[in-house]
Amino acid sequence: MKEEITYDDFKKLDIRIGEVVSAERVLETDKLLRCEVNFGDDVGTRIIVSGIAEYVSPEDIVGKKFPYLVNLAPRTIREVESQGMILAIGGNIFSLIAPENSDVPPGSSVS
Repeated sequence: MKEEITYDDFKKLDIRIGEVVSAERVLETDKLLRCEVNFGDDVGTRIIVSGIAEYVSPEDIVGKKFPYLVNLAPRTIREVESQGMILAIGGNIFSLIAPENSDVPPGSSVS
């Protein structure tokens, strides 16, 4: 288990639903996908690099919605600036997390 945080720490996280507009493998990698993700009017469209390519193919996630941490400081990964992080279940079993209701609009806040 990781270090305990306070509610105030949790409130700092900006987790939003994003819809994958496009996705492609990052060249010369087995694990990375470069995704263009729509977060609606408040946040806009961002590039997110995720280490999920060994579990999902780009064409399987385009048009789907997932939760992302959008206020994570940008980080350059393989010469691509990633502007957030997808939230997924990792470890021995991998699974993407998705809203049950497909009508949830991009940019919806997760709390």
